[in-house]
Amino acid sequence: MASDRETRLFDLCISLKDLTDGQVGWVEKVVEQFHRPTNFIRLQSSDIVNDCLLQDFGDALRIHHCFSKEAFTKDKFEYALERVARICGMNAKLAPRGNPRHDITINNIRFSLKTQADKGIKAGFLHISKFMELGKGQWGDQESDLIGLREQFFHHMLSYDRILSLRRLETAKYGLWRYELVEIPKSLLEESKNGDLKMMLETKQTGSRPGYCDVFDGHGTLKFQLYFDGGTERKLQIKRLDKSYCTVHAEWLFETPTP
Repeated sequence: MASDRETRLFDLCISLKDLTDGQVGWVEKVVEQFHRPTNFIRLQSSDIVNDCLLQDFGDALRIHHCFSKEAFTKDKFEYALERVARICGMNAKLAPRGNPRHDITINNIRFSLKTQADKGIKAGFLHISKFMELGKGQWGDQESDLIGLREQFFHHMLSYDRILSLRRLETAKYGLWRYELVEIPKSLLEESKNGDLKMMLETKQTGSRPGYCDVFDGHGTLKFQLYFDGGTERKLQIKRLDKSYCTVHAEWLFETPTP
């Protein structure tokens, strides 16, 4: 009796006969990609990334870069993580589109998902250009106004349990791709309760005046900053977050054909 895998491969071969020459070419491109060498690594103690998710999510990244030189976007991250988690036997469900709080639930844990792929990205520091919107609350030119905005940040974090950031890191070789999945501890961000607030009074930025909340370690070294971006969007950014305080659950390194 043929195994399920053998049956699937047989059915696939039959279905390929109905494809056009162009469609066969696209299939060949993906298959060629799957035969290229990879270096996928996961944290062995990770409770998020097992061997199945490591491989299948890495393959989703490889398929994407068969057809695009742009980094994985947040919506692709959400969709791929849900699909791969389900394939790997997890209970995963995306939040409704437009939900301002958590993005996905996996095994009853609510996750907030972020991406980072900015030019000049620093491997050792995270930057989240839009952690959340800050459309409400008093926002003038007093440092006391930042307290209320920071409270919005704390309230926002109550709606999810954990934070993951998928980062596309720069490489020295064209066609070589490197991604990592980093967890930002909520407990780390909550240390901003005792951070140093400062309003930037001298600025050319239009809209509300921007401000910072700096969080230092016991030796006076910066751990991260909250940046209250008072531009037209009124949003909160996370800047200069030292990755050594985070957990790297997985890394994916692979190549795609160059023109």
